Order: sequence, then structure tokens, then C-alpha cells
Amino acid sequence: MKKLQIYKVYPAIPEPLSFLDYLARNLWWCWNPEAIELFQRIHPVQWEKVGKNPVAFLSYISQRRFDSLSKDESFLGHLGRVKAKFERMFSLVSQIKEFDLGAKETIAYFSMEFGLHESLPFFAGGLGVLAGDHLKASSTLGIPLTGVGLLFREGYFRQFLDHNGWQQETYPINDVFDLPVKKVKDSSGFEIKIQIPGPHGNINACVWQLRVGKIKLLLLDTNLLENSKKIRDITSRLYASYGETRVAQEILLGIGGTKVLNAMDIFPTVCHMNEGHCSFAGLERISTIMDKYALDFQSAYQICKRTGVFTTHTPVAAGHDEFGKDLILPYVKPYAEKFAISEDEILSWGEPHGIENSNKFSMFIFGVHFSGHINGVSRLHGQVARNMWQSLWPKRYVEEVPISHITNGVHICSYLSRHKNSLFERYLSSDWSNRLFNPTLISRIDNIENTDLWHVHEMDRSNLIRKCRQALLAQYERRNASRNVLDEVANVLDHRVLTICFARRFATYKRAGLLFKDIHHLTRLITDEERPIQLVFAGKAHPNDDEGKDIIKRIVEFARVHDVRHRIVFLEDYDINIARYMVQGCDIWLNTPRRPNEACGTSGMKASANGGLNLSILDGWWCEGFRESRGWKIGNGDVYDDHDYQDEVESQALFNILENDVIPKFYDRERGNPPLKWIMMMKEAMKMAVIDFSSDRMVREYSNRFYIPASKNFKLLTDDSAWKAKELALTQSRLLSLWSGIRLSKPNLITEVDFTVGDTFRITVEVFLGELTPEEVEVQIYHGKLRTSEDLEGSRPETMWLQETISEGKHIYACTITCSDSGRFGYTARVIPKGDEVLRNTPSLITWVHEEE
Repeated sequence: MKKLQIYKVYPAIPEPLSFLDYLARNLWWCWNPEAIELFQRIHPVQWEKVGKNPVAFLSYISQRRFDSLSKDESFLGHLGRVKAKFERMFSLVSQIKEFDLGAKETIAYFSMEFGLHESLPFFAGGLGVLAGDHLKASSTLGIPLTGVGLLFREGYFRQFLDHNGWQQETYPINDVFDLPVKKVKDSSGFEIKIQIPGPHGNINACVWQLRVGKIKLLLLDTNLLENSKKIRDITSRLYASYGETRVAQEILLGIGGTKVLNAMDIFPTVCHMNEGHCSFAGLERISTIMDKYALDFQSAYQICKRTGVFTTHTPVAAGHDEFGKDLILPYVKPYAEKFAISEDEILSWGEPHGIENSNKFSMFIFGVHFSGHINGVSRLHGQVARNMWQSLWPKRYVEEVPISHITNGVHICSYLSRHKNSLFERYLSSDWSNRLFNPTLISRIDNIENTDLWHVHEMDRSNLIRKCRQALLAQYERRNASRNVLDEVANVLDHRVLTICFARRFATYKRAGLLFKDIHHLTRLITDEERPIQLVFAGKAHPNDDEGKDIIKRIVEFARVHDVRHRIVFLEDYDINIARYMVQGCDIWLNTPRRPNEACGTSGMKASANGGLNLSILDGWWCEGFRESRGWKIGNGDVYDDHDYQDEVESQALFNILENDVIPKFYDRERGNPPLKWIMMMKEAMKMAVIDFSSDRMVREYSNRFYIPASKNFKLLTDDSAWKAKELALTQSRLLSLWSGIRLSKPNLITEVDFTVGDTFRITVEVFLGELTPEEVEVQIYHGKLRTSEDLEGSRPETMWLQETISEGKHIYACTITCSDSGRFGYTARVIPKGDEVLRNTPSLITWVHEEE
């Protein structure tokens, strides 16, 4: 068969309705209820049928319907209101004034996946949804940010269950003509394409642009005729299983994404890498800086490091990408030549510390090499990451490992039900969504009438149940179920019953089966005649995870048991649409990970924003969010070595909380009134989510702590022919070459050994600096309470002053310590470089007293 050329015919939309097409091609519509309702009223059935994809939707609308709408005053008025709001969004100035980026400068936000809406299947789970929320919040706040990702033709898999409840996968192809994307062209009107030398020939890629409010998202695509099939398949499926293709995806994202920005004449003043998949961006960014400012490698590296942000989302070392060096080598050869360094040196940037001749190349370690700002995604995850990666800073106490945290947040407007949004507009303000930073405004949630909130929540629960029935009918019809079965399915769940939802990736550590440790107990709770519960499950297991698939199968089998089958369901093909129904309609959001394996977990935040109450292990974000006034904790945050024992203990704790607290509180209805104590908890949960766990707060925090300082660093380092960057390169080179000559004597305590609280004492230490000068180093006493004979807790450094110079290179340093608390304390001394945080945290530039003893 001959290769066919394809063209697409779009509808002839009448001029009065022309804004519809423009609106459909900007994802702003998907978090604005009035815009969603505008599309929905054109043809409600077709809107649902096409998966709420407005580009595809408009192509199915008849010309007669368009002509009718163009004369409908009510519809035109609705269209006008949405258009005015849309245009007002573009006219609003940035809510964060400190940015000083030029018109052709940007914060480049790299991510392998972006979860913006169910109609754009370029994501697998939480990482992608978080990235999508980051873009949406950046648009609202006016952050000068550009997203960079890949356009996957098949995306992530669609899930369906066979007759036995075993997960099956399918990979439907996404028709790019039905997506709100357009090819990026240069000033001459030619399509922008980039090229990367690869082991199987050049990787050619075009770039598509997607608008997310004010934000541009650039998506690279290798599905070009000039590429071989092997190269075209790089952007076929998200997270390819084969190492060679997976490496090529990450090369395309990092190196290709940076090349695209350069081709568009956009300079990434700040580079934010969302996980290690993006780490190759560091190589091309250094190359770009070298060219733009005529710098050598070392000077360009100083700029790259101080303007790079790296976010890790994985609390398990095995979850980070590692590849064989042989797969990486072909791609780094051109950079080794340009940087005038060896290929082995570049490969060493991704080597695990202390493992000689390792063939492993870690994308986390490689990304950290280019980043001066590194963070986990919750307070607990920051602690876990510091412990996990302490080996990269081997001479530092774990508390000083330079990995901080910024807790994730969710885009409230994308997940708040339209009913609750109406309540917020009535009781808070019509523009509440643009004022999330105002806690006084958000606290007006307390003013919502209890009966109003409960009525709205019951409507959302009913919507969830309606969605469950529709989804189950579709599932059973596909399996050719009998009419009797279909009739039963059409009546599952009860809109008056306490509804518990569990939805997430079915990895074994998520412990979706914790409730099923005691089937008899669970059955008794489900079938209770006066105070029953019902359960809604959803989620996908990785295609290669048979353990996760088996958990799904066991849930489905239990859901078919006669006594409970009307009150437990498993929804196939979990996506953003199903998630939206579940977080809006649940009474309880159940979360049972094995601590501390949940980096953050954001689904519970979405439930809280809608008044759902979390019942969760103290892991991820819930360690920060939990208060008795807004939800429940399972256990006390203990970590067990025996996982079976842990599961038994926490399963029993879960049942105890359900029986003794959750269920009684939900059904506490005096004289037929709503459950007032429950509603008070709902309001507390809603305030917490909107104020503390929104993506608005998250992006503000990234801006104030990372983006603004990094952009200022960039300006400082590149002004006046980048003399500051050159100076830093020389400083680091000098320190690295001379640091090994530093020696410290044992600190000398000039007074008695025992003290009382409030006493002060002086410590001195003799330091030999060799050829280095006191102006280049900082000598510190490091002290704190003794935890063991060698470990300190609550430790902190005290900077010592230069007391005298004894001879050339030999000095006496001193400091005074105040006894602020009682107990047994320990102290030692060390030398680190003077300078900014990047220089001070250079792994090899630290010397302790004990090193020469």
C-alpha cells in the first residue's frame, strides 16, 4: 500500500463564535468552570464522549449547530464573559515583582511528563500531575517560565481488566490533530528542528507548542520521516522499558530541549530539572553559556551550577534511573571535546561515590552535579533524601547535606468541584482563586453555612456514585455481561453511605490491600445495617509489576462476593477525570503507604480541598498536614523492619479508627441534622489545603527560595564579561589544588571541663593552611549534644576568629561557646572554604581534626 499524505478539515466556525477555537487551544479553559460549562452547553453528550477534549469536540459539531449558536444571545453572552475573563488574565501583571528577566530569558522547567488534563495523556502519575500544576500556578502568578517535555504518540498505557480481574494494557495512538498543539516555526516561517548525534545516527526532532494560560509548554517529537523507525520510537511511549530507548528519551528531553530553546532564541537563565530524567540538560546548558559569553568550561560551569534547580521525587534509591556507562558514552563524546576534558571525567559526574570502576551512571547524581538548589518534596522526604544521598557529601553530617525541601501543592481550581467553587465565590470572593495567598480571605470558609456545605458535598458524592455506575456498566458491557448483572451494576453504591476512596499507583509499598488483612472485619463494616461503609478503588499497576496486578485482582474478586458487591467497586483506567470525581465526592481519602516510601502524595490534598477527610499513615505531606481537627492518622509514624508485622499492626489500627471514630462521627445526626462535628473537620481540611498545600504556595516558595536568587546569581555572574564567574573558577581551582595541605590540631579548651547553664568558655585550635590564606577559609567549631560516642544531635557550627598567626601558614583560631542547655556535649573542629553555598558545599573542600590523627 502506498504511503498516504494526510490533511485535516476543521469546522467553519462563524465569526461571532471564533473565540471558541482560540479558547480550545489554550489549557486555561480546563481550570475555569465558566469556560468548561461553555463547551459543555454546546453538546453535553458529545463533550463527554470525546473525553472533554475541546479541539476534537469542535470538529464533531454540525455546521447547523454552530449557525444556531451564533444567533443565540444567551450563548453569546456566556462566550463574552469567558472571553473577557481570558483577556483579563493576560493583562494581569506578575504577582511576584522581584523577577528581572529580559524578554528573551526564561526559567526553563524540564519534566519527562506533564499531567494537565485527561485529554492530554503525556503523563503516568503524580510526577506529571505535579508538573502540570506547576505550570498552571506559574501562569496565574505571572512567573516567566517555559515548560519543556516530550510529545508521546502513545503516551502511557490505558488499563482494562479481563474477566478474572487481571490488568491488561493497551496503547492507543494520540492523533496530534486533535490536540491543542501547533508546530513551532522560526522568524522565516520554517519549522524549527533540532539534531542530536546518536549511536544509531542523528536524532532529528521537531517541536510542538502547547499554551497553558500564559505559559508555553514545548514538546519535542521524533516522529519524523527523516528518522529511522528506531529513532521515531523515542517519543512513542512514555518511560520506554528498554534501556537504550529510555536513555535516548532523556537525552532528547535534556539536550534536545535546551537546543530547542536556543533555536527559539530563548535563554534559560534558570534551569529547573524535575527529577533525574532531565539531567542531560546540564551538558547542553554549559555549552550554550560557553558560546553566549565566550567562556571556558570551568567558568561556564560556575554559572550553570548556581542557576540550576533539581527536584527529586523518589524516596527509594532503586527508584532513580541508572544506566550502563556504555549507553551514555556516545552522547557525551562531543561535550568532552568541547569542554576540553576527558569522557571519563564527564561519566564520573554520574558515578556513585566510593564505588570504584562502577559501570553505573546515576541520573540523580548527574543532575545534582549541575544544581546549586536541590530539594525533596515534603519535610519528611527532605530528611529521607539527605540520609539516602549523604555519600555524595561524605565528610558532612547528614543534617548538613545540602538537600532541602519544598512540599508539593495542588492546583486547587483544577480539582475543586463546581458546586464548592460556587460556595467559595459566594462566601469568600468572586476572585478568590487569584488570592490564595490571603489566609484571612480563605478563613471565610468558616462562614459557609453548615447545611449549604453538606448539601453541596452530598451532591458531589452522588456525582461520584453516578460516575462509578456509568464506568462499571461500560466495563461489564465490554465483557458481554448478562442483563441481570448489568441491572445490579446500575445500582451499586448508595449516596447516603460513608464513602471511602483509595486511588493511586498500585505499587506494593502503597499497600492497597491493607484493609483486606481482615476480610471478616471489613465485611462486617460494609454490611452493617445502621452504619455501613462503601469503598471505591482505582489505580494502575506498572505493566511489569505482577505483585501490583495481583492486589488489583484480589480487590476485584472481593468486590464480586455477594454480600458486599453492591458496596465496593474498582474503576478501570484511572486518570485525571476519575480522580476529579473521587476527590470531590469522597468522605474519606484512604492512604496506607509503608513509611517513609511516600515522597509526598498529593491526591489527599485535593480531597481535603473538597472537604474530604484524610485517613492516612504519617508519611509524605500528611506529617505536615495532620491535626486531629482535620483528619486521622494511622499509627504513630513508626518504621518497622518486619513488614508483615507492620502490616498487621497498622491494619488493626486502621480498623480501630474506622470503628471507634470515623464511622460514629459521620453518622452522628441529631434530629436528622447534618453531622456537625464532621462538617467542622471538613472546613478545617479545606482551609488547610487551600492555604498550605496549593500549587500557588508551592510556586511562590520555588520563586522566593530558588528562582529569584538563581536569576540574580545569573546576572551577577555574567555582568562585565562574566568576570565574577571567571574569578569563581580560578578560586575553586586554587582551593582544589591546595586543600590537601590543610592540617588541624586537636581543639584546646581553655578552662574547666564541667559547666552550668549560662557559662561561657573559649576554645582554640591550631590550623596549618599551607599556601592558602585566612581570607580564603572559614575555621569552625562543630558542637552539639552527644547521641553516641561519635554522633551529635542538634549540632551546629560556630565560626572561629583568627587570634594570631604563629608562622607562615600556621594560625591560632578561637571562639567562645555559651552553655545554653544541660547534658553531655561533644565538639570538634573543621575548615571549609569562604564563599557562597555552592563553594562551601563542595564535597572535597572540607577538613576535620580527626583526618590527620
